[in-house]
Amino acid sequence: MDTSGTTRIVGVIGGMGPEATVDFMSKVIALTPARCDQDHVRMIVDSNPKTPDRQAAIKGDDSAVRAALVAMAKQLQVAGADFIVMPCNTAHAFVDDAIRAIDIPFVHIVEETVREIEHAYPQAQQVGILATDACLVAGVYQKALQAAGKTPVFPGADDQHQCMQLIGLIKAGDTSEAVRKRMVGLAERLIEAGADVVIAGCTEIPLVLNDSDIKVALISSTDVLAKRTVAIATGVAELPRTD
Repeated sequence: MDTSGTTRIVGVIGGMGPEATVDFMSKVIALTPARCDQDHVRMIVDSNPKTPDRQAAIKGDDSAVRAALVAMAKQLQVAGADFIVMPCNTAHAFVDDAIRAIDIPFVHIVEETVREIEHAYPQAQQVGILATDACLVAGVYQKALQAAGKTPVFPGADDQHQCMQLIGLIKAGDTSEAVRKRMVGLAERLIEAGADVVIAGCTEIPLVLNDSDIKVALISSTDVLAKRTVAIATGVAELPRTD
């Protein structure tokens, strides 16, 4: 693939969390067929960990989160981005205002992840979701899966509580084997409940959980978004429409 003529610049709304943003960027780099610096994808990144807490926002006033996302999206457009991505699943519950505030395409991590399941695993009917409380309350994955004719499978209350604990530990820098094993256990119980595939629907989760850890396909939302980003930036895929 010749990427020498690539001119599409990606704007990244990041920092939610910072390590997950770096993981996304690393995957974009790894997926780009580059022979020299100039072949790589140009990324303009606003890694803003000061974005208000999305878990708190889903329970009440979400205006501060929405305003932060609008500001970042508009600044990335002004800085020269041709399209925007956001490697945080939960923040997509609040992104509508930001999408309306810009004139460039926004590539939606949830829509892309569900589309990947439809393409790569068309026979999968029941889809396990590992995600934050706010992401599940907002229903972003449930809506996308149901629109695709898929049935979402959720952790039980105790497992969801444990999932939030583990995401918190990962955000605090703990990617230990103990954390990995506990996350594997959550995924395994989704499989026992009937999941044909499992979505890592929080970008912290792929920092500890890999496809080889479980006996069904693990759909990393980070990987899916990185793959799509490279395809658009290098001209393999068309720039999405904005209408």
